[in-house]
Amino acid sequence: MNSFAAISQPAAVFEAEASHRIEKLPVLVLFPHNRCNCRCMMCDIWRIRQARDLTVADLEPHIRSLLELQVRWVVLSGGEPQMHKDLPLLSGLFRSNGMRVTLLTAGLLLEPLANSVVDTFDDVIVSLDGPAEIHTQIRGVPGAFGRLAKGVEALRKLKPNIVVCGRSTVQKANCSYLRETLRTAKQIGLNSISFLAADLTSYAFNRPEPWTVERQNVVALEPDEVNRLDMEVEALIREHADDIATGFIAESEGKLRRIVAHFHAHLGRVLPVAPHCNAPWVSAVIEADGTVRPCFFHQPLGNLHQKSLFGILNSQEAIHFRETLDIPNNPVCRNCVCSLYLQAGKAGRYGE
Repeated sequence: MNSFAAISQPAAVFEAEASHRIEKLPVLVLFPHNRCNCRCMMCDIWRIRQARDLTVADLEPHIRSLLELQVRWVVLSGGEPQMHKDLPLLSGLFRSNGMRVTLLTAGLLLEPLANSVVDTFDDVIVSLDGPAEIHTQIRGVPGAFGRLAKGVEALRKLKPNIVVCGRSTVQKANCSYLRETLRTAKQIGLNSISFLAADLTSYAFNRPEPWTVERQNVVALEPDEVNRLDMEVEALIREHADDIATGFIAESEGKLRRIVAHFHAHLGRVLPVAPHCNAPWVSAVIEADGTVRPCFFHQPLGNLHQKSLFGILNSQEAIHFRETLDIPNNPVCRNCVCSLYLQAGKAGRYGE
């Protein structure tokens, strides 16, 4: 769900958007494992009991599709990908075909698996939800922050120049701690930190149906908390302009203010506004059971166990979905917290 490091693509990548047929797909997000070893308050993935893995054997038949679509960047997310029984082989399958591979992890297993990580991944994104006590509280696992910090340290010892970025999901428990989260990111040696609002309304993250109001209120902000977040964001912008300018904070001032607007909209103070996004034309998400989605939040387009990735993305149903998707007015898009926009010759990232 997070802000992934920026990538640039040539103009040809984006020609598909005009016809709604996908010939080139710069970004693929893959959930190799469906369970998680955290118990985060803003996610229900940890409630899954039946473990599923996408294996090398599952994905090998689709390498032709990935090469045909010229996939450049594969992000292994989840669930917790480090719980996969054979993650190095899976990563190697993509890297051996010229694709950059990023590990997106909660970080609890980084230290014991550090050698494997530096050998098999190009870069890492870790979840960081606040300073030590706040992060551990949100993650719901004793010692979660210490395990994350030791994991990053272990990676640095083995490969000092490895890029390890942070992602922070803003919600009730940490909305007053953005500046402390930034300082903590620097203390544990991250290359950058990205902030995004908690998702409150979608079917994503193992929700068989959208959260009830009571469940939303565990994570959502009350009016006084939104006001505090507003002050915290403005203080972050004012005091850390250099970090925004250098990219240590991945978001621009405008994108940081969108986080506040998201929570204002949830309270009905303003209308929700969809971000600038072309994710369904330039990326896809594959879940651990083979389900293929156009992004994290929209309905599935098909399943890898029944059809090739190229065939799924270019089926009549998928093309019709893209042809009729009115992003500014679509309710899923208007409540989106993790968008992607790529255009010719410029960088883009999830979370914009």
